[in-house]
Amino acid sequence: MKGEKMAFTEEVGIDLGTANVLIYVDGKGIVLQEPSVVAINRDTKEILAVGSDAKRMIGRTPGNITAIRPLREGVISDYDVTEKMLQYFIGKTCGGSRFFKPRIIVCVPSGVTEVEKRAVKEAALQAGGRSVYLIEEPVAAAIGAGLDITGPEGIMIIDIGGGTTDIAVISLGGIVTSTSVKIAGDKFDDAIVKYIRKKYSLFIGERMAEKLKKEIGCAYDGEDMYTAVCKGRDLVTGLPRSIEVGSEEILEALEEPLDVICEATHSVLEKTPPELAADVGEYGIMITGGGAYLRGIDKRISSRTGIAARIADDAESCVARGTGESLKYIDIISRNSLNRRETYI
Repeated sequence: MKGEKMAFTEEVGIDLGTANVLIYVDGKGIVLQEPSVVAINRDTKEILAVGSDAKRMIGRTPGNITAIRPLREGVISDYDVTEKMLQYFIGKTCGGSRFFKPRIIVCVPSGVTEVEKRAVKEAALQAGGRSVYLIEEPVAAAIGAGLDITGPEGIMIIDIGGGTTDIAVISLGGIVTSTSVKIAGDKFDDAIVKYIRKKYSLFIGERMAEKLKKEIGCAYDGEDMYTAVCKGRDLVTGLPRSIEVGSEEILEALEEPLDVICEATHSVLEKTPPELAADVGEYGIMITGGGAYLRGIDKRISSRTGIAARIADDAESCVARGTGESLKYIDIISRNSLNRRETYI
């Protein structure tokens, strides 16, 4: 029984992402990685599926069922559904006991508002947390990438998620300069949908756009070019149609959102104190998040800034891993402005 009790009092780190939820349990590592999607019966408001099962329903549901993403651009857009989704995931990983609740640390985009902070804390508490702390995504990403955030040297992180790209320079355990832009994986998919629609009069779904991005997408002209079959509905005839699309076309489609990320990176560097900027120039830029897997993104950022950029190992799980591991820095985190007001202990 004693071992069982420990299972329910674990410390849990949650990467509450727009595209995916990852959960890190102390001593076990990442125990869950599922899409941030919930399928709901519109008539009864009953939740029919969560995570991977719900994602498979996107674009395929009958009229009375809808598959929704309760987080948009890094923040909660549907509080009730987010709470139920968290409850399901926490119950799945930590057990469903009412008596033993985990201590939870949740990462949020840098620059979240008081209202957004409160929504995340309340949702995590209602979902079964004993106490809830918040950590900013760039700090969590740096910890997860194996960087020492406590030193005086400047560390630059670019975390490209599903809803937001968070860019920050970190020193002595805190963020010195940062920005968060609402351009990331989802906007990449939207840009591909719009490009294919405009060029080929072919309407494709977000799953097909994501498939093209992952299989043949690239961010830099010098990368190898590939082709893939793209399937959708012809806007002229209304019938299904397949075409062949090349990497160079995906690159063209992504030019605008990629430029926004590069400009935001340049802007953060411009606002960074000179000593820390010199550190970044020496140590380079670390890229994390699912968007780091877009081929050539490191070369694109390097060519724009003149600073070496590299992709973190297991980039997609850096934030979740760092969120969980950040519990060892809990004294620093609890002093952080995110947790000064209404910290739940």
